[in-house]
Amino acid sequence: MSTNIYYTIIFAYLFGMNLTAFVSMKLDKDKARKHQWRIPEKTLFILALLGGSVGSIFGMRIFHHKTKHLHFIIGMPIILFFQILLLSLLFFSFTS
Repeated sequence: MSTNIYYTIIFAYLFGMNLTAFVSMKLDKDKARKHQWRIPEKTLFILALLGGSVGSIFGMRIFHHKTKHLHFIIGMPIILFFQILLLSLLFFSFTS
């Protein structure tokens, strides 16, 4: 398979995961306001770990959600850092 198909698959996967993480932050914020059942923090972190860290960070900022939780403020950027590192390694392995 050509490397373009790999890039397309990776892009589609990351787009989907980030959209899911972003929407999850919005849903959890709405549920918090209504005092309803919430999305567990563990689930929000799993979505970020599975590639949705950018969506999680944008969701945190746009919806002002989990912005007082230190483990989210520090954890999400750390996850993003390692994902960028992993993507860089994948990119350079495909190009060499």
